[in-house]
Amino acid sequence: MHSAAAEFLAEFGGLSLDIDGQGITMARTPVSFDPMRGDGEEERFADWGQEVGLSLFPIGSLESERFCLGMSETGEIFLVEAWLASFGVGDAALENLIRGVAPVKVDAE
Repeated sequence: MHSAAAEFLAEFGGLSLDIDGQGITMARTPVSFDPMRGDGEEERFADWGQEVGLSLFPIGSLESERFCLGMSETGEIFLVEAWLASFGVGDAALENLIRGVAPVKVDAE
């Protein structure tokens, strides 16, 4: 675990937000910050990290565990699936998750 994920999880680990309804550019959906939600997805995180040149560590899930959330060493929060999308960095990423702002798809290098 890199320091950005460790600091984030020290502050927000265990927090679950049972939110729903209309968001700004996507529906607001439940978010849970628990690194165990990415258990079994290590290869997916490693593969995407290698594709984009970042170290991605699981920090939780979105949509009741439908999607994994990961964090880079720069504090950027990603939706990690068959594609990769960024919610942004730090407080802005949290705000985007809570307010229902769709992540921006990341193109691999």
